[in-house]
Amino acid sequence: MNPIKLWWLSLGLFGAVVAVVAGLLGLIVATARGIERVAGDIWIAGKQIAGNTVSIWMLQQTNEQLAEMLDSARTLERTTAAIDDTLGALAGRVGERG
Repeated sequence: MNPIKLWWLSLGLFGAVVAVVAGLLGLIVATARGIERVAGDIWIAGKQIAGNTVSIWMLQQTNEQLAEMLDSARTLERTTAAIDDTLGALAGRVGERG
């Protein structure tokens, strides 16, 4: 093979290798952009989830406060029932005297 043909053959092979490498690099860049886009979507979703769940820790305190209110309401109910019974008994006694 003469040197000029060998030169053109090596130049052609070099061009083919450069084309393949450029194509693979393009695929890598496209994949990286896709990953970046999806990662951005995940970041946004994560921030939304964090925003929606930031106050969950307060539910325990709310439940404790509601339990205390329920106990107070039951105590108030018992007290008003006792007052009602006492007033009824007094009204009965006044009615017997009258």
